[in-house]
Amino acid sequence: MLVIWTDGVLSVLNDLVGEYFSAMKKEDGFSLIELLIVVVILGIIVAIAIPNLLASRRSANEGSAVSSIRLIHGAQVTYASTTGTGNYAPDMATLGTTGMVDEKLATGVKSGYLFYTASEDSTSTTPAIFAVGSTPTTTSGLQQTGSRNFACDHSGVIFFSYDFSWGMHGTNAYIDPGGTPLHN
Repeated sequence: MLVIWTDGVLSVLNDLVGEYFSAMKKEDGFSLIELLIVVVILGIIVAIAIPNLLASRRSANEGSAVSSIRLIHGAQVTYASTTGTGNYAPDMATLGTTGMVDEKLATGVKSGYLFYTASEDSTSTTPAIFAVGSTPTTTSGLQQTGSRNFACDHSGVIFFSYDFSWGMHGTNAYIDPGGTPLHN
């Protein structure tokens, strides 16, 4: 096939190509660059928000732990003056079965913290004493539930420490020295 190029044929081809590209430009939707920019902006927002969200959750867990320590202290005092005949409850389960604390707290785990209590009965020469302790269930990483241990004894002063080896241990009714008073 023989085509003779003339100005008329070229102008028709230019018109056809021009219409095709102008039609492409008028299509609705987003370009790939626009979508990538949106994804990058969302990524930046998420990178800023996630650490703040995790810190808020840790802070809420710590607030709940302090509140639970106060509740357990009050439950121990109530137990000693009613059911315990001057002695404190030996463990969390005893406080739960007597109705001094709720079922969830009686299990020893609440809001990302482990709770435990121990007591020593009074003798003819020493008064009864008790201690309450709490530690985060997860102490590091993205799933960290708290950054401080809390403890309280029969005096009612709540102490904290960032050292996870500090606190109230096992069946000993005392708190390790070195904690900082909470002041609230």
